[in-house]
Amino acid sequence: MSRMNPTWLALVAALTIGCGGGEGGADAGSGDAGADAASDAPAAAPAVDPAVAATISGTVNFAGTAPAGTPIDMSEEPTCAEKHDSAPMAMSVRAGADGGLADVFVYVKEGLGDMTFSVPAEPAVIDQEGCEYTPHVVGVMAGQDLAIRNSDAVLHNINTQPTTNRGFNISQPRAGMETTRSFSAAEVMIPVKCDVHGWMSAYIGVTDNPYHAVSAADGSFTISGLPPGEYVIEAWHETLGVSTQSVTVGAAETGTADFSFSEDMAGGPVPMGEPIDLAHPEGHAAS
Repeated sequence: MSRMNPTWLALVAALTIGCGGGEGGADAGSGDAGADAASDAPAAAPAVDPAVAATISGTVNFAGTAPAGTPIDMSEEPTCAEKHDSAPMAMSVRAGADGGLADVFVYVKEGLGDMTFSVPAEPAVIDQEGCEYTPHVVGVMAGQDLAIRNSDAVLHNINTQPTTNRGFNISQPRAGMETTRSFSAAEVMIPVKCDVHGWMSAYIGVTDNPYHAVSAADGSFTISGLPPGEYVIEAWHETLGVSTQSVTVGAAETGTADFSFSEDMAGGPVPMGEPIDLAHPEGHAAS
């Protein structure tokens, strides 16, 4: 069982007071300032006919030498440390040997017009495992449930810092706890941190449509079920900024959107909230 020092006990008390007490419990309900607006939303568009649904897939690549990771000292959290086969590292750029870039949020930014879509019934999930957020980047649709779990036998707290939506800061002091929240408005991206473990960070991408993906370890991604049309696809990375592609897909077609980031882009401004295309700040153009 993990030790809890007096500083952490004080933090638990502060979080309980500051976050409204029982909000962090496993049976806590959904919460967002825009929940009452759901009844005023326009009717959702019907599901796209699978016979004509289009797909956009591609790869996100990184050129150059990725920044070195920072070792994470988990000596005060042996319960978490023992869950790692090797020394845990904080990595801002997760690039593979072949250049594939992971944890890039890719989504349809333009092209759907005034279409509205049914909110997915299945919640997205962020787990806290080994004192890390898993996944590091997650996408949800506005109004979709986000389930936040604690799989560690240690205290965690989840502190979101949106600019458009209402944020939340909740505590989960025990393993097995789960809390559900949602966001009412599109926002790319929402940073997440843990005030107990300073190395823990994650990002939530909220879109007004269900067409988003996060690049895998090899940099690949797929967005499926799209209506045929012309789209602006944006790729967002936490330290490398954004890049856009214009893609046109016909009925039952698969389009390709490949993105490239480089070490020269590291350390520059990264948009939060309303996205800004660093390559084309005055407007959109194919990268």
